[in-house]
Amino acid sequence: MLRALLLALRQITDPDFRRPLLLGAGLALGSGLALAALAAWGVQALAGGEGWFAGMAAAAGGVLVLFAAFWLFVPLLLAIASLFLDGVAAAVERRFYPGLPPPAGTSALQQARSGAALALKMAGITLILLPLSLLLPLVGAVALWLVAAIGLGEGLFLGVAQRRLPATAAETLRRQRRGEIWALGGLLALLGAIAPLNLLVPVLGTAAMVHLFHRNRASMTP
Repeated sequence: MLRALLLALRQITDPDFRRPLLLGAGLALGSGLALAALAAWGVQALAGGEGWFAGMAAAAGGVLVLFAAFWLFVPLLLAIASLFLDGVAAAVERRFYPGLPPPAGTSALQQARSGAALALKMAGITLILLPLSLLLPLVGAVALWLVAAIGLGEGLFLGVAQRRLPATAAETLRRQRRGEIWALGGLLALLGAIAPLNLLVPVLGTAAMVHLFHRNRASMTP
């Protein structure tokens, strides 16, 4: 799992990574700024009342909105990664796994749809967990990190696996390697919480999942 991430880091300056890296980072940055602007608007709206109660409500609501913007950035990274998955995976395979036949799994459009659907699901679960984070900050933070780890890990792995396998076979492989997938997703979720490293997550996470998939492909027979 860690080796897969290190191999992905080795290729981060690869010319084939330049376009998806710049576009992915640009989209991630733009999305992050949009979330920050939304958070600022939410705080301003909550602060519209008067008196001590309105002030306390605005402060609590502001923390919640800012916290939401912080954690909702991770599902956005997954949605962005799904847009560049095929190009990044192809670049990794050309360098590290030459001689492979052309991908014959699900289409790039279906991969993007799956990534977007999972990102929306993650965003919904994140919003549901946010009140818990206010009541029990430590428990809430751990719960949100687990959601991000599982969502990123499974979303990226399924996207990579579906390039070369039917959807049902990719799902079977996901279940077989769940522990490794979640562990790598956990590392990516931590990176997703650190600016500006989070801008690398769409490309870096996809590349790492390609290595995880191919490293185990001989033993991952449905």
